[in-house]
Amino acid sequence: MMTLEQKHLALLGEAERCGQSGIGSMRMCFEVLTLASAIDRSCAARLAPHCLSEGKFVLLFLLRDAPEGLAPHELAKRAGVTRATVTGLLDGLQRDGYLERHHDSRDRRSVSVRLTPKGEATAQQLFCEHNQWISSLFAEFDPQELATLSSLLKRAWTNLRSQDEERSAMAGERG
Repeated sequence: MMTLEQKHLALLGEAERCGQSGIGSMRMCFEVLTLASAIDRSCAARLAPHCLSEGKFVLLFLLRDAPEGLAPHELAKRAGVTRATVTGLLDGLQRDGYLERHHDSRDRRSVSVRLTPKGEATAQQLFCEHNQWISSLFAEFDPQELATLSSLLKRAWTNLRSQDEERSAMAGERG
């Protein structure tokens, strides 16, 4: 059995004391959160020796597939982050020698970001390592187990989205 975080144990304990129903569902939610946190911590530890965060790693592999370079706003869009966030990530990657910014000779406002040879080598190495690591997390699952887990997670996702939509609709009625 996985060890839940203390905050989750406290919430479960209080729910049990109050006689709440759905304790099993609460525990499952907390187990999913605990697993996600553990995966995030492990990912961070794997990237740290390269002075990379997950956000920087994502930019590296996006740039790996664009040898001609990408504009910062395009990187932000593809990575699903704000332009301000991508600027900070790019600053760090440039400082660490992973990429260079190139100004367009016709329009100095236009910038293209490209990997350096160090960035290309690191992106290639880490992309392969990262894919193998992620795959290993569920390597002991057979295809049917993977399909079942995926289906169950999608059902939880659907429940969450429905509740969010209801809450949003109710907030609109009050506003």
